Amino acid sequence: MIDLKFLRSYPDVVKENIKKKFQEHKLPLVDEVIELDAKARAVQTEADELRSNRNKLSKQIGALMGQGKKEEAEKIKTQVNDFAGRLAELEKQESELNAKITEIMMKIPNIVDASVPVGKDDSENVEVQRYGEPVVPNFEIPYHTDIMARFDGIDLDAAGRVAGNGFYYLMGDIARLHSSVIAYARDFMIDRGFTYCIPPFMIRSDVVTGVMSFEEMDAMMYKIEGEDLYLIGTSEHSMIGKFINTIIQEKELPKTLTSYSPCFRKEKGAHGIEERGVYRIHQFEKQEMIVVCKPEESMLWFEKLWQNTVDLFRSLDIPVRTLECCTGDLADLKVKSIDVEAWSPRQKKYFEVGSCSNLGDAQARRLKIRVQDENKNKYFAHTLNNTVVAPPRMLIAFLENNLMENGNVKIPKALQPYMGGKVELIAK
Repeated sequence: MIDLKFLRSYPDVVKENIKKKFQEHKLPLVDEVIELDAKARAVQTEADELRSNRNKLSKQIGALMGQGKKEEAEKIKTQVNDFAGRLAELEKQESELNAKITEIMMKIPNIVDASVPVGKDDSENVEVQRYGEPVVPNFEIPYHTDIMARFDGIDLDAAGRVAGNGFYYLMGDIARLHSSVIAYARDFMIDRGFTYCIPPFMIRSDVVTGVMSFEEMDAMMYKIEGEDLYLIGTSEHSMIGKFINTIIQEKELPKTLTSYSPCFRKEKGAHGIEERGVYRIHQFEKQEMIVVCKPEESMLWFEKLWQNTVDLFRSLDIPVRTLECCTGDLADLKVKSIDVEAWSPRQKKYFEVGSCSNLGDAQARRLKIRVQDENKNKYFAHTLNNTVVAPPRMLIAFLENNLMENGNVKIPKALQPYMGGKVELIAK
């Protein structure tokens, strides 16, 4: 959510940003906010004048009573009572107007960074750099679930009977590989100075609306029936929520945290054949990283965060590339975003395995996460998040890039201690 004062002062900038995001249907919202804001401020001005006059009259009543002029005091009391009725009416109007303004403001997209390329959707994202040499072996790479089946490592049929489509059982060496990747990612981030955290896996609605747009909320979140609780779609939600309604001392920044959690997503809509198996699912596990920092440091942390993911994948012999997300592919709260994509030798192309986002002060403004400097001045923090690894997709990249011609899967040196010293998985 952008600053109302900024919108009031620079409405044309806000409108131009909306156009860059190809959300022209939201342009009328800017004028609507300006009109409502003017009404709210007029109501506030009248209410403030009434309060001031009421206070003056109250002092007069006290003075008159002290002088024994009870009749005159009673007349002024009647006037004060009239003020009270009008004041209650104005306070109600002010509350309703401010609530409406907030509701609309939460639909207006954040101002994107000037460096973000303009484009309608993810087809116009821009490749930044490649890391590692993408290799297509001279033998056939099976579909990822077929590779897992060679190790008796997956059972989609049983999962379908138990929970329906979009779920899975991982077993044996594949399940162990999944857990090993999570454990390795945890230690990788701890070694880079991040504090490990296991957060709540459910959050309240005020946290949900603080960390994401209404569109994302509807498309992603599962609500717990009868309770003000939602299952998290990623641990970023509860990790940023950890700081709701807090004032952080500036000297404590940056807050650098890495978190493990299961994630739950609706994943609405139909998806292509390449997104079956464990590519797009309703439940998965993930290692995440989040940063809460000073505004002037957020772009430096943005560069560090996506680089962490690149370094982790390269340590496991997986070629990756980075993509700059264009304006139309940015969620409304995001200022700037980089996707990390892993090489698929089977598809002979890259696919998304993680996303790094700088949200500026949008989440902090919604959640009231403030920083206090040494002079007691307060300002909103900046928040960032990035995927370390999400093993279902990461497993696809891992298995395809480490599959050998004999059907076995090699275990990179970095992961071997987490796999009991195994150097490869032996196909059955």
